[in-house]
Amino acid sequence: MLTQAEADALMAMVKRLVNKATIQFPLLGDMLQLDVISDDGRESFIIDINRKGKVKATKCTYQERYRVIEILVRLDVDGPPHDNPDGTTIPCPHLHIYREGFADKWAIPVPPKQFADTADLVKTLREFLDYCNLREVPAIQRGVS
Repeated sequence: MLTQAEADALMAMVKRLVNKATIQFPLLGDMLQLDVISDDGRESFIIDINRKGKVKATKCTYQERYRVIEILVRLDVDGPPHDNPDGTTIPCPHLHIYREGFADKWAIPVPPKQFADTADLVKTLREFLDYCNLREVPAIQRGVS
């Protein structure tokens, strides 16, 4: 488990995609993993785009992982509400940010300044990548579904 200082430093790092090709946004029922490295090349991350739900076309999860298992940030769009450890319920969309001792178990309402329109999944992906400090993001090709 990471300390809060480690997690905060990892989230603040400037990052780049390993593959600079156009991102093919996943179709309903699919998912995509993007390999990411820190600007200095010392740290590696994974960005997940998950559309595995087959019922709601608007349901999507974006997350940034470190060391494969440590979820630093996760954005849930059009899914169920989330119950925080203190018993508060946060409706969807919501944002999970790593918290020492709890990992990704806490959620907050989506900050509207960072995520303007979560109904637009491709725009939200671009905003999520920006939130994760990715630079030089290539074009994102919208899938059909």
